[in-house]
Amino acid sequence: MNILTRKTEDAPAEAIDAGATAPADHRLPIWFFGFEGVLAAAFDILKAFPSAWPVLLVLLAVNITVSLTVMRSRIRLAKALWRGKDTRKVAFALIALRVGSHFALNALGLAVTSALGHVLFAVVMSAMTIGMLAYSQETAIRTLTRSAARARA
Repeated sequence: MNILTRKTEDAPAEAIDAGATAPADHRLPIWFFGFEGVLAAAFDILKAFPSAWPVLLVLLAVNITVSLTVMRSRIRLAKALWRGKDTRKVAFALIALRVGSHFALNALGLAVTSALGHVLFAVVMSAMTIGMLAYSQETAIRTLTRSAARARA
């Protein structure tokens, strides 16, 4: 039996285009964005726990390895994400938020110096990074889906 053919009861078998996948089929899983969230929070993690740098290096290596192996089939979506100006805006906004919030707190005399403060900053920055990347991915998938539909029409 050929798995690339589909047969219904009343119709003869027809070939299925195995190469025709929807952009949504290449969606990056949310857990993958967790790597990015941890790396986005690395500054505050290191401020709270200076001895955590080996763990962060291992997570960076795992992130790169997973990106180049398991997520290899999703390269088109990842490229579309990074080419999109919305993703760059998100990245710059997160950097501006990080620097700006620390600068503003320092200007007010409320500098974050405790481990708890840095952990809270790390959690907030990680959550914001994951959320913004997930939003950016959904936007890119909608755009790719629309352009694929226009190309078929």
